[in-house]
Amino acid sequence: MSIEETIAASGADVAEVAVTVNGTRRRAQTEVRTLLSDFLRHDLGLTGTHVGCEHGACGACTVLVDGVAVRACLMLAVQVSGREVTTVEGLSQDGELSPLQDAMWAEHGLQCGFCTPGILCTLEGAARAGDDIEAAMDDLLGGHICRCTGYQNVRAAVRRWCGEGGAGCGSASGGTR
Repeated sequence: MSIEETIAASGADVAEVAVTVNGTRRRAQTEVRTLLSDFLRHDLGLTGTHVGCEHGACGACTVLVDGVAVRACLMLAVQVSGREVTTVEGLSQDGELSPLQDAMWAEHGLQCGFCTPGILCTLEGAARAGDDIEAAMDDLLGGHICRCTGYQNVRAAVRRWCGEGGAGCGSASGGTR
């Protein structure tokens, strides 16, 4: 039975969601129709996940669910119960920027910052999946709509990250898998 069928069969308006977010086990009651993006922002206070178009087109709400990049505005919170979610807040390590975040900062790839969390989660998800980030950069960034000025600084950040041996970067740049 799918999660949607389970919810419909239960007739419940509210459900408890127990999820591991950024390495911490969290529980919260939420309406069954609550989007994951709203659950993260409003119920758990993780405001790094941004909501842009609410149609899955802009990519600003991208988070990782069990290591896979997903659009949080297209997923219900109850669908992540029992799973692991990583938001942009969870990408840093011991209070320090991750190597990818550091490269974005160094190359001014953050731009206005609105779409940055989603871009970071997409790139991190691809790296965790073993994708060649440099080779797939056009496809990965093509799933995000940034209204700043373009993606030149983001691309420079990815090249820097790969040049420094970032996970998921092809061997041509000296990166590791």
